[in-house]
Amino acid sequence: MDFDRNNIIIENDLHDLASDKLKNYVAHVLCYEGQCEFTFNLGHFHLTAHNTMIVREGRMVEGITTSEDFKVKVIYVEERFIELATPQSNYGMQGTLSLFLNPVMPLTDSRFNILRQDFDNIEMRLNWDVSLFHNDVMLNAVQTMIIDYFEIHAHIYNEREQSTQTTKVMSDFLALLERGDYHEHRDIAYYADQLCVTPKYLSEVSKKSSGKAANFWINRFTILEISRLLRDRSLTFTQISDMFNFSSTSYFSRYVMNYLGVSPSSYRG
Repeated sequence: MDFDRNNIIIENDLHDLASDKLKNYVAHVLCYEGQCEFTFNLGHFHLTAHNTMIVREGRMVEGITTSEDFKVKVIYVEERFIELATPQSNYGMQGTLSLFLNPVMPLTDSRFNILRQDFDNIEMRLNWDVSLFHNDVMLNAVQTMIIDYFEIHAHIYNEREQSTQTTKVMSDFLALLERGDYHEHRDIAYYADQLCVTPKYLSEVSKKSSGKAANFWINRFTILEISRLLRDRSLTFTQISDMFNFSSTSYFSRYVMNYLGVSPSSYRG
């Protein structure tokens, strides 16, 4: 894959964080001043000065409010280029799962300065297109940033690398969920069969990798999508229920009540 300028987009605000045009990008956000609040994955978060965050699913970000002095830089890297630049380390899956629950990472002054240098280097290299080795230069610059993020995240959560087999199973499990298999399949047996492992093994891998059972991730992806669709008033509850292959609208309502704590009509308001 040859590098082109569309692989990386740099902005100085969060206006496009949840936009469809950047749905295939991973957002790396560094806060210089001020603060912002937002909802992500049904949780409420604060990003403050000298903190950072990584958002892989921008569509899950809602209700962003910022202080008047908010100053931020965002580096969006296309997922294909992220995959190419990610070093041969199994740590990435642990980071992905942890950041799905909490995308914000506090930084010490020294680690903030390291990331600021990474961000500045990527921006400088992106605008310097005279090099005969621009592809390699950008790959190296992004990879350095990723490694620094690995170090920061591992330091915060004190996590260790996992075996290649464990990482592959969890990565493939997450890929099935990201492509939307949960619309029709919410039982562990289906995913275990797709991955050629036993349901017990998949549950053990999920627990070891993320601290959460496999059912948690299946239902988390499901309810996040349902909550998004419930906000679309052009869709009826029956239509949404059918999208997820529920046997009846009453079963769909019970599912929503169980995971959102309110009925579909109450959630829609």
